[in-house]
Amino acid sequence: MNKYKLSIVVAVYNLEKFLPRCMDALVNQTLQDIEIICVDDGSTDSAPQIIDDYAKKYPDKVKAFHKENGGEFTTRNYGLERATGEYVTFVDTDDYVEITWAEKLYDAAKQNDADMAVCGFERIDLETRKVVSTNMTNFGNAVKQIDYKDDFVLFINPAPWNKIYKLEKIKNLRFLNFRGFNDMIFLASSYTKIEKIAFVPEVLYHYFLRYDSQIHSVNNKDVENFKKYLLELKQLYISENKYEDMKYILDMLAFVHLGISVMYRASYDKNIDIKRLMRETIEYLDNNFTTWRKSPFLKFKYSIRRGVKHTGLWGISIMYKMNLYNLFIKIYRFLIDKLKIDIKF
Repeated sequence: MNKYKLSIVVAVYNLEKFLPRCMDALVNQTLQDIEIICVDDGSTDSAPQIIDDYAKKYPDKVKAFHKENGGEFTTRNYGLERATGEYVTFVDTDDYVEITWAEKLYDAAKQNDADMAVCGFERIDLETRKVVSTNMTNFGNAVKQIDYKDDFVLFINPAPWNKIYKLEKIKNLRFLNFRGFNDMIFLASSYTKIEKIAFVPEVLYHYFLRYDSQIHSVNNKDVENFKKYLLELKQLYISENKYEDMKYILDMLAFVHLGISVMYRASYDKNIDIKRLMRETIEYLDNNFTTWRKSPFLKFKYSIRRGVKHTGLWGISIMYKMNLYNLFIKIYRFLIDKLKIDIKF
């Protein structure tokens, strides 16, 4: 039997200004029997002392670890390897959670015997403090089985911090050594291990947008790394005997994240020939994720019944199939940059 209901892995690297706010919210969670695993990744400010102070003040909840700098993926893996809870989750130190965040996610998972629970969150501009968007509230209180006939998993945000995972299911998974798309690969990998997902429609996590963050830039090396790890993800599905059942889901994940999200971000790098890169990306998808062109999830009748996001996805796929990917980039950037429409698949 697990000693704790939930292990919370806190990746700590500097950000001394925001860390106390994050920690105060965690130590005051309404869910009892939690462990807060703070992993300092070689911080150069007062962050290490801050987590040591919390560990002394809350010895039954907070555990402080210190290691040499290795990047966020090593920090999360370090914490995951030491987690002992029934469920595990991850938190970024410049964000904060509602004090009921852990309890509501845990209760949703336990009451529905779910392997994962997902809550709503809001994205906040760090400078203006304005809410940019509210996400992951549209599923309501649904409890869903992962099913190759249902593409709902395409629209679950990749980040690990508004989710709890049953530890026994994902304890052997790891975050990988490349920047920008680690979360997506981890989440997609978890779909080979888990079966049922419970949703909590309330906004319980507050994510702050820092525009100096690495996730807002993409270069050629990042794109090549992502292509490499997408192939490794495919091999995982094959080795777990999931690929034949889940190929339409996996191939759509590759199209949405590589073909749309990554290409959009890469278009801002002036050193990238975006037209060439998009031609190469289509060839890559055609060779390795072959069902995307004829996906049942990209049929017009299917998409129109599913709402605006699905219909938008269908429209983008049409532009791709007609080799109008340059037009797609122009429209996508216009909607986001000029009209300030927050588009998230």
